[in-house]
Amino acid sequence: MNIFVFLLQVLAQTLSIYLLVLLVRVLLSWFPNLDWSNPLLSSVSAITDPYLNAFRGLIPPLGGIDLSALVAFIALQLAQSLLGASIATLSSGGLPY
Repeated sequence: MNIFVFLLQVLAQTLSIYLLVLLVRVLLSWFPNLDWSNPLLSSVSAITDPYLNAFRGLIPPLGGIDLSALVAFIALQLAQSLLGASIATLSSGGLPY
């Protein structure tokens, strides 16, 4: 069970890092004159765009504002919260059943 908790903690940390990269991507999208062919920027885009595109297909832009990033953040935060609760439950000795 200890290895399972460790793997969940690694997944939670990975989600935290991905949230940070996603935040950087969204903030950089506010600057239209950036050269996205830059290797660093293209890497950030390649990592985050597939996830954002999943939400862009569900939520169309409203008045030129792309709300898919907001929903993507909420979904990742929810997953991270559920994962944290699972880690806490498993670390404290398992389910009380």
